[in-house]
Amino acid sequence: MRVASINLNKRVGGTTARNRLLQWLARNDIALLLAQEPCPPGRQPVQLDGFCTIGGTDKVFAWVHERFQAPAYRQLAPHWQRLELGYLAVHHAYLDAHAQATRAEQLHQLRAGMRSEGDRPTLAVGDFNLAPHPHDGLFDGHPSTFNSDTDRGPFHSLLAACLLHDTTAADPPEFSVVRSARGKHWEFRCDLALVSDYLAPSTPVTYNHDVRAGATAFTDHSALLIDLPVSPPRTHPPHPERLFSLAVELGGQHHADAHTPQTPPAPIDCQAHKTAMTRRSPSPFARSVPEVVAPKLSVGSVLDYGCGRGTDVAHYRKAGLRADGYDPYLPFGWARQPTPRAGYDLVTLVFVLNVLPDPWERVRVLKQAATYLRPGGHMLVVTRSARDIQTRAAQAGWVRHNDGYWSSQRKHTFQRGISEAETERLARRPGLSPAPAAEQDLLRPVPAACQLLLTKTPA
Repeated sequence: MRVASINLNKRVGGTTARNRLLQWLARNDIALLLAQEPCPPGRQPVQLDGFCTIGGTDKVFAWVHERFQAPAYRQLAPHWQRLELGYLAVHHAYLDAHAQATRAEQLHQLRAGMRSEGDRPTLAVGDFNLAPHPHDGLFDGHPSTFNSDTDRGPFHSLLAACLLHDTTAADPPEFSVVRSARGKHWEFRCDLALVSDYLAPSTPVTYNHDVRAGATAFTDHSALLIDLPVSPPRTHPPHPERLFSLAVELGGQHHADAHTPQTPPAPIDCQAHKTAMTRRSPSPFARSVPEVVAPKLSVGSVLDYGCGRGTDVAHYRKAGLRADGYDPYLPFGWARQPTPRAGYDLVTLVFVLNVLPDPWERVRVLKQAATYLRPGGHMLVVTRSARDIQTRAAQAGWVRHNDGYWSSQRKHTFQRGISEAETERLARRPGLSPAPAAEQDLLRPVPAACQLLLTKTPA
């Protein structure tokens, strides 16, 4: 889903600017338009042919292409609105253009609001009127005094607290505002897109300077083009089952709106249990546990989380390990939650994360699995490699969905290749970190798979 974020500088009330905007939206196949300063104060934003109005103020406003359902939205403040795009929460903002102290307070509000949503995948986008680093804001080639530690400090605190990635950061920077007047020259990177760190690799973000430069310009800010790994919502009701049903608190209500959803939106029609293989022998990953991993890491107990039909659990037990399995699909016979909690030396997730079509669900599954791990214990995560999935998708003509593919539209099964680096980013949320290199070397390479051994830091 392609999203555009632009400061329109109150210009599109005129016919010429509006027509140029519409032509640009069509050329770039924009599904959702997020605009800052869409109109002068006190006026209603213009109607855009082919787009439906979502709503907003004279500071932030949103339109959606008529071929898509309008997302739910709440106006949290005149400068701040929140939209629901499937599993993704979008925070659209226009920060104060005059006072550093006001921007600082608005950034504190954004931080509190996004923190209240826990690990929800997030996009924070708009005109922040803030150059994140001194080299991002220049006046006649020298760092501008428009920003200082007063507003930059809260901005970097927002990034750190919410684990957000500044997608357009670069050195040297790519400026989104370039102006010259009366012999003076300004250059700023203030139009920003911040995304959850584990979502960043699958969320391409680029500046488009055509909107402010050249014969077809219609504003004085560059646009942000954001390709979100979110597929448009289906029109038919979703399947009532989901792979994992979790009850994880997200840390309280939104400070500005007590009715902001705190649970995931309805899942798509995915039946991930159909990806489980019927095997007579254990997986190669399971064979290495009693042979190599258990003796080296003093593993006496194992939980196979997402165990399918339980072949690997039987192998662990036969090898003399205390082993349990869990899989929420009732017919597999392993749907009972294991006990005791937080007591296993090793928890394995083999080909679980890559069959979940929702990045938020991947984080939540990791968090729940980690509750069964003793302090100092290990977690083994195995996923399909990106190369393997891309090759299979190209050969079989798989249909794109979110950040992966429907591997079978008939069976409603999903696949995404997940690298060790992406697993590491996901694992940060439940407090897991990669095991030392010497322990990673215990894992036997398996073609088309990515493996990462994680540790749980003792309390």
